[in-house]
Amino acid sequence: MSDLDVREKVKLLPHTPGVYQFLDAEGTILYVGKAKDLRHRVSSYFAKTHTDGKTNILVRKIVDLRVIHVPTEFEALLLENSLIKQHQPRYNILLRDDKSFPFIRIVNERFPRVEGMRNPEQDGSEYYGPYAGVRTMKTVLQLTHKLYKLRTCNYDLSPKNIAAGKFKRCLEYHIGNCKAPCEGLQDEADYNTSITQVREIVKGRVSGLLKVLKPLMHEHAERLEFEAAEDYRSRIERLENYRAKSIVVNPDIGDVDIYGLVSDTSSTYVSYMRVIDGAIVHGITIELKRRLEESDVEMLQLAIAELRERYHGTAPEAIVPFDPEIEVPGLTFIVPKIGDKKKLLELCERNARFFLADKQKQEKLVDPEASTNRILEQMKQDLHLSELPRHIECFDNSNTQGTDPVSACVVFKDAKPSKKDYRHFNIRTVEGPDDFASMEESVERRYARLITEGEPLPQLVVIDGGKGQLHAAMNVFDRLGLRGKVALVGIAKRLEELYFPDDPAPLHIDKRSSTLRVIQQMRDEAHRFGITHHRGKRSKRIVRTGLEEIPGIGPGTAQKLLKEFGSIRGIKEAAPAAVQALIGESRATVLLKALAVQ
Repeated sequence: MSDLDVREKVKLLPHTPGVYQFLDAEGTILYVGKAKDLRHRVSSYFAKTHTDGKTNILVRKIVDLRVIHVPTEFEALLLENSLIKQHQPRYNILLRDDKSFPFIRIVNERFPRVEGMRNPEQDGSEYYGPYAGVRTMKTVLQLTHKLYKLRTCNYDLSPKNIAAGKFKRCLEYHIGNCKAPCEGLQDEADYNTSITQVREIVKGRVSGLLKVLKPLMHEHAERLEFEAAEDYRSRIERLENYRAKSIVVNPDIGDVDIYGLVSDTSSTYVSYMRVIDGAIVHGITIELKRRLEESDVEMLQLAIAELRERYHGTAPEAIVPFDPEIEVPGLTFIVPKIGDKKKLLELCERNARFFLADKQKQEKLVDPEASTNRILEQMKQDLHLSELPRHIECFDNSNTQGTDPVSACVVFKDAKPSKKDYRHFNIRTVEGPDDFASMEESVERRYARLITEGEPLPQLVVIDGGKGQLHAAMNVFDRLGLRGKVALVGIAKRLEELYFPDDPAPLHIDKRSSTLRVIQQMRDEAHRFGITHHRGKRSKRIVRTGLEEIPGIGPGTAQKLLKEFGSIRGIKEAAPAAVQALIGESRATVLLKALAVQ
C-alpha cells in the first residue's frame, strides 16, 4: 500500500477518540498512539516536517494504518498502554521497570494465607503494594500475624479434608501463632473476620480499624471478659505503634495519589506515592524511555494509566506537577501552589530526583562513556545546539583596578577539564580597566591563531560575564566569520542566567541541570586559572619595582632574598651579616643603603 493510500485513510478518520497503529511494509506495528481526535492527531504526522529525526524516519516507514474507536480519551489511554506492553513497538515509550517491588498477597483460597512476594500473578489473589522495601513489607506482615494468628501452611483446607482429619495441628498452634483451622478449631467465619481486618491494615486504613476495635474492647470489658478485652487492647496498642511509625501528613488530606516527575534527555522518571488516611503507605519510581518527541504531558498520562491500573488505584484525588490534560473517571487532578499538598508533591519529586541521581552515579561507574554522552546530549538540548559540544572553551578576565590585566581560557573536552589546552593572555592593547576590550582582545588572539594554524574550533564558547562581554566576543566572531559556526553563550554571575547573542531575554536553566553544572564548573575553573596567573604577574611586578630597580640586584637575587627573608621589611630588619652571607658584601652594602632611604 502506497504512502498516498495512508494519507487517503487519514482523511476518512472521524473526529472521535481512539487508538491508532502505524505499520510498515512487513505488517509490523511501528507505533501505537492514542488521540482525543483521531483525524486531527494522525494527520499531524503527515502534515509537517518534524524536528526530531526519528519521527521523520517513522513517517517514511508507514505504509498502513489501523484504528480502534473507543468512547473516551481515558479508555484510549488504557488501550494504548495495553497494546504497547503487548507489542513493544520500536518507536513507542518504553517502560523501564527492571526492579521488582515487594507486595503482600492474600491468597485466593479457603482460610487465605497472607504472605509477601514479588511480581504479582494473575491467579485471582489480592495484591497490596508496592512497598518501598522488603523491610517495610515484613513489618506489616509481622503485625498482621501477631494480631490475628493466621495460618502459614499450604494445606488444602477443604471441608472434606478437615472432616476426614487429614491434618494435625503443628508447632505454630502450640506456640500460639495459629488457631488450627486445619483441625476445625477455628471456623471459617471467624477466620474471614480476621482477613477482613487484615485487608484494612495492608491498605493502610489503620484509623478505621481502630474505630472498630476500641468499642469491641470496651464491650468485652463491660461483660467482665477480661481475657478477650486484653487481647483487643494488645491489638490496638500494636496498631497505634505501627501508625506512629508511618509518615503522617495532614489527616484532612484523606486518600490521594501523588505523581512527581523529572526528565533528562532520553527518559522521564515518575515517582508515585499513595496516601491513605493521612499517611504515606506506598511509593515507587519508574522510568519511561522516550522514543520520539513525547512531551512531559504525554509521559505523565502514560504513567497515570500504568500505575493506577497496576496498583488498583482508587483515590478520588491525584496531586500532579501540571495538568495532564486528560479526564479520568472518578479522579480529580490538583496542581498545588502552596500548603501541605504542595509539600507532598515536592517530596515525591525529590524521590524522583534521587532515583535519577542514583541511576546516573551507577551509569558513571559502569559506563563512563554513556554518562558523558548523556551530559552532552542534555547540553545540546538545553542550549539548542546543532551538535554535541565535545569541545568547549570558557574565557574570564582578571585585573586589579586596571593594572596587570590578564585573560584566561580553559578547555573542556567531553565535559571534563583538558588542562594541557588551557591558555592565558597578557592584555597588550587595553589601557585601564576596560573589561569589554580585554575580552575582545583575548578572544580574537585565541581564534585568529586557531584559524591560522588550522586547529579544530570548539563547538561552544562560554563567556564569563553579561551582555557587554558577550557582545565584545560576538564582534570578534563577526570579524573572523565564526558567527553560526561556533555557538556562543554568556553566563551572568548574579542569577546564573545564560545569554545568547541578539537575544535580550536570558535563558533560565534548572539549577540542578547537568548543563548548568558543567558551565559553572568551567566558569569557576577559568576564574581560578586567571586569578593564579594575575597574582603571579602582580607579584613579579611588585618585586621588580621594589628590589630590581636597585643597582646590582637582578631577578634571581631578588627571589633569593625574598625566599630567605620573606619580604622587603624582613630584609631591612635582618642582620647585615646575614644579608652579606647570602649575596655578598658589596651588593649587600648597596642594597641596605637603598632600602634605608625608602
